[in-house]
Amino acid sequence: MSIFFIKIVLILLKIAKNGIIYTRFMQKKAKNMKIRNIAIIAHVDHGKTTLVDNMLKQAGTFRENERVEDRVMDSGDIERERGITISAKPTSIQWGEYKINIVDTPGHADFGGEVERILSMVDGVVLLVDAAEGPLPQTKFVLGKALKLGLRPIVCINKVDRSDARPDEVLTETFDLFDKLGATDSQLDFPYLYSVGRDGWAVRNLSDEHKDLTPLFQLIVDHVPAPDCNGERCQIDAPFSMLATTLEADPYVGRILTGKVESGTVRVGQSVKAINMRGEFIENAKITKIIEHRGVEKISRDSASAGDIVVVAGFSKATVADTLCDPSVTTPIPAMPIDPPTLTMTFFVNTSPLAGKSGKKLTSRMIGERLFREAETNIALRVTQSANNESFEVSGRGELQLGILIETMRREGFELSVSRPRVVMQTGPNGKKLEPIEEVVIDVDDEFSGVVIEKMTKRKATITEMKASGAGKTRIVFSAPSRGLIGYLSEFRTDTRGTGIMNRVFDKYDEYRGPITQYRPGVLVSMENGSAATYALHNLEPRGTLFIGPQTEVYSGMIIGEHSKENDIEVNPVKGKQLTNVRSVTADEKLFLAPPRKMSLEEALSYIQDDELVEVTPATIRLRKKELDSGKRKKAYRYAESED
Repeated sequence: MSIFFIKIVLILLKIAKNGIIYTRFMQKKAKNMKIRNIAIIAHVDHGKTTLVDNMLKQAGTFRENERVEDRVMDSGDIERERGITISAKPTSIQWGEYKINIVDTPGHADFGGEVERILSMVDGVVLLVDAAEGPLPQTKFVLGKALKLGLRPIVCINKVDRSDARPDEVLTETFDLFDKLGATDSQLDFPYLYSVGRDGWAVRNLSDEHKDLTPLFQLIVDHVPAPDCNGERCQIDAPFSMLATTLEADPYVGRILTGKVESGTVRVGQSVKAINMRGEFIENAKITKIIEHRGVEKISRDSASAGDIVVVAGFSKATVADTLCDPSVTTPIPAMPIDPPTLTMTFFVNTSPLAGKSGKKLTSRMIGERLFREAETNIALRVTQSANNESFEVSGRGELQLGILIETMRREGFELSVSRPRVVMQTGPNGKKLEPIEEVVIDVDDEFSGVVIEKMTKRKATITEMKASGAGKTRIVFSAPSRGLIGYLSEFRTDTRGTGIMNRVFDKYDEYRGPITQYRPGVLVSMENGSAATYALHNLEPRGTLFIGPQTEVYSGMIIGEHSKENDIEVNPVKGKQLTNVRSVTADEKLFLAPPRKMSLEEALSYIQDDELVEVTPATIRLRKKELDSGKRKKAYRYAESED
């Protein structure tokens, strides 16, 4: 009898244990049903970061009396100075019972790699479209990536308070873009809102009361699916696995990786491993920290379950696109392929006579370590070292992306020299040379459309669309080779008196369109070392435009100005006035110089020719000849002429 009673008790205990496990499973499932993972995507300056600001405020992230800066998600110094988002940043808000994980993404085409890699960890996107400008090239790029992953976007027609807003037309244009990109029937049936992100309101109909962002929050909860925790994408009861989508270096915890937990649960102290995209073992590790972005703060957690977007620490080798998982897992999570880079530059050690005067990081070893570290976190960059270990080929998406990398290194104390940007060519299956082609959308006043078409045609661009956009403006869409657009932006601004807007995005690789003739005047090259003198610069002004002012340190081979003719000339900017005892009325006449032409880093990179370099230091940006010795330059020029 006692044995039978013991068996009954054991069976009841087993049933109770299974019930507890099931209850915990259902609790986790219910918890995940209350999660929404979204990304905010749009073209540059269409209001993503400003909208996220107001979403954070209205979700109660900040106190009522708390002072909050604008564009709080743009935390980097360069992001704040330039007013652009450079890297994708996750955050989360609590709206009622729902936790909404939000990823703010860059809008500029050069940082499209940031958008591509984070789309794999969200279940929906909010597509912002400017109510006046309509869909632009980056809108097409990010939307195409989202549709390809099967995401069903929410469309938000933003900035409807603009004087030139045309929300109904823009909504129609957006629908046409969905159709053009091959959207499915369910994706074409997208919900939409009208909003003013700056003022913090959104409505389903323009006649509704302009109150707050509640319609947007409600639409996210209703339309975006919860993490699929019983399907293939997100399994609660399976072993832990997570795809690393971003990599950062934290001064306190070391290497940290961000991603969405695809299956199972991870806890602090848990033993895990990392495998690459081919399933090959990388390393074993122990989770030392789990961090969740909540508002603008980072909150430590003891565990994270399937569907959560978190940051984990404890790995020393794992990188972006690797799978972090339980030791029993052998199959990696598939990672979305990233479009290849289209532009390349060569980074050299600074060899000018003024090297080392303002920077502390000068050697090729330091430059190489920094570049390879950047390529590890930024998967849109490719870095290769030359055979002599003295230079590095850095390939990226565009001039802005590479320019920001150089600017960041400059602020970190590096000194280096950089070559003119070159496009990355490919070879087609039939052996023909292929070059990157971009889609260029230009909005310009009607009076300037002729000069723009003329200049773009000379750069081998072809018109694919041209239409009046109202208010005396014309929208022209070109298909243009990337190499023809290098250095054109400053010329475009001059031609349109600063009123034109140019947007561009990589389209495809196509057959080489032939040589492009680009005219740039010659330059004034210093023949002496020393400090520039007012007397010498005053005498040089009639020869062209100066890039330097008095008392600027110069050296032989440094470019100090633009010549008014097409040939380069060597000049002496340090020559002082000869002293004399003879007095005259005009001897001590005060000299006045025109302000020198100052170039930004991007302008300098697009200005130089193949035989020139940009010298970048923490204190200044200089232009120089690649070969500083005058005799060797002349010899190389004569040799090039004889070859022709």
